[in-house]
Amino acid sequence: MAAVQVVGAFSCGPPRETPPEQDNGFRRLSARLCALRPDDSSSARTEIHLLFDQLISENYSEGGGVAPQDVSALLVQACRLVPLNQNHLVSKVSQLIHHLLNRLQVIVDEQNLDFLLAYTISAIQQCSAWTHMEILQALAALVYCNGSKCQKYLPDLLGKTGLLMKLSDLTQSDLEVRRAAVHCMANLCLSVPGQPYLEEPYQNICFQAFLTTLQSPKLPTMDDITFCMLLQNALKGIQSLLNGGKMKLTQTEELGALLAVLKKSMFHGLPGLSIEMPTVLYPTPLPQYDGRPPVQPQQPESSASRPTANKKKKLKVKPRKNQQGEEEEEESGGESEAAAVTGVGSMSLHEGNAARASSPGGLRLPLGGGGGGAAGKEHVSSPFGSSGWKRVSSSESDYSDAEGGVQSKMRSYQAKVRQGALACFLSTVKSIEKKVLYGYWSAFIPDTPELGSPQSVSLMTLTLKDPSPKTRACALQVLSAILEGSKQFLSVAEDTSDHRRAFTPFSVMIASSIRELHRCLLLALVAESSSQTLTQIIKCLANLVSNAPYNRLKLSLLTKVWNQIKPYIRHKDVNVRVSSLTLLGAIVSTHAPLPEVHLLLQQPCSSGLSNSNSATPHFSPPDWWKKAPTGPSLEDASISSPQGSSEPCWLIRLCISTIVLPREDSCLGSSAGFAAGGMYEPSPMRLEAFSCLPSDRQMLCVTVLLGLNDSKNRLVKAATSRALGVYVLFPCLRQDVIFVADTANAILMSLQDKSLNVRAKAAWSLGNLTDTLIVNMEAPDPSFQEEFSGLLLLKMLRAAIDASKDKDKVKSSAVRALGNLLHFLQPSHIEKPRFAEIIEESLQALISTVLTEAAMKVRWNACYALGNVFKNPALPLGTAPWTSQAYNALTSVVTSCKNFKVRIRSAAALSTPSKRERYGSEEQYARIWGALVTALQRSEDTTDFLEFKYCASLRTQICQALIHLLSLARASDLPRIRDTLELNGDMIQSYVLQFLKSGAQGEDPSAAHSPQERDEMVRMALRHIDCVQAAAGDTATRAVAGFLEDTLTVYLDEAGCHEALLESTQQ
Repeated sequence: MAAVQVVGAFSCGPPRETPPEQDNGFRRLSARLCALRPDDSSSARTEIHLLFDQLISENYSEGGGVAPQDVSALLVQACRLVPLNQNHLVSKVSQLIHHLLNRLQVIVDEQNLDFLLAYTISAIQQCSAWTHMEILQALAALVYCNGSKCQKYLPDLLGKTGLLMKLSDLTQSDLEVRRAAVHCMANLCLSVPGQPYLEEPYQNICFQAFLTTLQSPKLPTMDDITFCMLLQNALKGIQSLLNGGKMKLTQTEELGALLAVLKKSMFHGLPGLSIEMPTVLYPTPLPQYDGRPPVQPQQPESSASRPTANKKKKLKVKPRKNQQGEEEEEESGGESEAAAVTGVGSMSLHEGNAARASSPGGLRLPLGGGGGGAAGKEHVSSPFGSSGWKRVSSSESDYSDAEGGVQSKMRSYQAKVRQGALACFLSTVKSIEKKVLYGYWSAFIPDTPELGSPQSVSLMTLTLKDPSPKTRACALQVLSAILEGSKQFLSVAEDTSDHRRAFTPFSVMIASSIRELHRCLLLALVAESSSQTLTQIIKCLANLVSNAPYNRLKLSLLTKVWNQIKPYIRHKDVNVRVSSLTLLGAIVSTHAPLPEVHLLLQQPCSSGLSNSNSATPHFSPPDWWKKAPTGPSLEDASISSPQGSSEPCWLIRLCISTIVLPREDSCLGSSAGFAAGGMYEPSPMRLEAFSCLPSDRQMLCVTVLLGLNDSKNRLVKAATSRALGVYVLFPCLRQDVIFVADTANAILMSLQDKSLNVRAKAAWSLGNLTDTLIVNMEAPDPSFQEEFSGLLLLKMLRAAIDASKDKDKVKSSAVRALGNLLHFLQPSHIEKPRFAEIIEESLQALISTVLTEAAMKVRWNACYALGNVFKNPALPLGTAPWTSQAYNALTSVVTSCKNFKVRIRSAAALSTPSKRERYGSEEQYARIWGALVTALQRSEDTTDFLEFKYCASLRTQICQALIHLLSLARASDLPRIRDTLELNGDMIQSYVLQFLKSGAQGEDPSAAHSPQERDEMVRMALRHIDCVQAAAGDTATRAVAGFLEDTLTVYLDEAGCHEALLESTQQ
């Protein structure tokens, strides 16, 4: 009861003022609850029950207006009213804690967390066992992202006799309680960037508990869905330890045990497959450690199967069909899931030796095997053509609708287990050294089976056979991470000559694995229907092509990839087209010059373009890229050009035409790049065509467009909005104040449309229109700025603020427009009282968008917009109250955002202000400096291997920002800078030296600096520090200047230019 006695220390004050329409119900119920006092009477318990029920049933869909502090205070008050001897009320208050924290996405502050943790721990110790499930759910919600604040309760939770250890034990009879306890442990392991990690002893305790959970078999009394949820929680816990906790797997036994359970979980519930795994996988990739069972003598029917398999070589592989659309997953229903893989179910994974199994049941794959070998080399008694791999046929699915729903739900949970295992495997791949990882190569990468031998189960099994597009994409991500940087490992591969020896050399085994990867990925390519997964397949192929030693392999591998990928350069999805061009670029770049690539480049452009085994409806018209702006068609030019002609090959023509032809709008809905956030540049052909029109025809085009904006047809209205966004960028129109104003009014009207598509196009056009305002600011004639209506500016700001609260497709362009508008505001506008409120509201919209967990494109545009705001000298940056909020938002992003392009953009924004006073107080300046140093330290910390390629650009941008800050520093700033340099000087200097030497391109290509410019940036900072008037006895100035001098000395010494330093010092 100790927990109840401390309740009096907390008071439930009145809720903060928030918009009444959003949390009116919450405020009313909270006020009623706060008015109650502890009372053990029956009527008081009934009233509390009713209040709790009302709070749980309240609609919180618009819960953004409820302050987190109010939620925490309400929960503390609720616990004050519920003594621990009232089991039903304890259960109900636990439900309330779980419901509110999850529904409102609230993380409890430290003071209230301390009380609530003490209460829930006491409740588990004192209340009846039937309440434990609800209490554990409340505990999981409380510790979520709060693990570092629970230090004093960890012995009670994770000690030898800790509550979570007992409740998650294998002997726990209540399986739901066991699952909830594992969920609590997983949430405890989840760390927040910038917060302390879970202490190492507790990390090891949790890791062993999760590992034991994954190794334990399913109990007969446990239903499938509960077991799946238990596995998911254990996998999430391990992933959190590897990602946020930075746990290192140094012991071979520990790593081998984890890889064994991950491999088993990767195939959990995969139709037609059941595998057995050894307890530990050992890094023994050599053939003599292969635990492969001896090849069985061929059965009489196997001879008949050979011609069947050979005939199948001529059959075209059918793509997966999904009745619910190409990008839906198997969760949408049993029958659509059954249809998703039927086309591939009949496909042999290895042409020529696929034998059909006669038994219709699932496949048992013995994976143990002598020697405890690396892979254990698990094998399927019959490859994927077996009936065990087929979907449930119509005759097998004659169960009731209820049964069908249960089956579909179970398959959905099983798919989530496989996805969780793959995500955990991806974190494992990133947390161990490559040389250690490649010891387990044969456990996860397929190898060409010998004649009559079964095919091993690998990542490609999931890529080819899993019914869920998301799971297939996860498997490909892991495979890409393994292939990333594997050039040195794969360089030993060789199969240019036939090896006829008593053993298989390691080089031949790796070459065989490379061939099998090519074959399986090309099979997956033609069978895939989901655009997202297709993009991952092509990226994986590009990774393979970039690292494989084709000069040591037999010919034809690149030819097969080349011919298969050519049709995809005209795929309807922009990401598929981009990744296809990336793959073609990787092929052209392989170990040049390769005769095979030279021959491929000489092929006519039509070769292979119409020979695609994949679904034609997925592609755009086949000649979309052959239409050059002028001259004969690309195809005719390429075919008519003789070999050896100076005419560029079709691939060069394709790249040129892609650049010159108008950009498509599909990138607006794409997450593959932030180019849509930047200014749209009309193609030269379009500009020239419009400018060549007579003025009356130009006026006709503009008039028609403005008239069509009132169309009732939403498709017409959307197209019109986008066209206006293009027209407003034409130089001949953008300086016409009347046209820009008319276009702005038309766009503002479209932003009110009910159609999301119309609003998205209108927001994009508003972003373009505000870009023209910025361009017109740079014109020598100020008449445009003077004539542009201030009232219209107010309307545009209001519309952009409202649009910034819309869906992500609208929001990303709306925040870009807000940044441009605030940049455009003139002193004459800012001085007016009516602008003050809307400027404040606009900045708050940008700041909240930077901090929100929205799409990364939205956050990138919000950071870009804040950088634009900082460029306006008329805004009171540095003195206004919103200054610290804006800087704090950017520093939070630059240190912790998982997307590196967003970090780069936030670092660029932080280096925008050109004067020291615009950075605010010494404390604010120091926080910015400290955040950038922290961001530099974390510039390689990422959970997504796709972000690694941006590490160098991020460091470049941060180094530029740090040098910029030094070039503006005051004497009062230098002591804090000196303290940072004393702690992290070596790290900062090493990255600044990298910046001086290589200068990887930052976020903005146009802002790239030459070596001389980078050198001059550091010298300018040094000259500024030397000129700072320091107080007597101050050592900070000398320390900072010494750091810069040492950095330049090291750089110039390495460059052989020490004399240049002496000369510059004399100057």
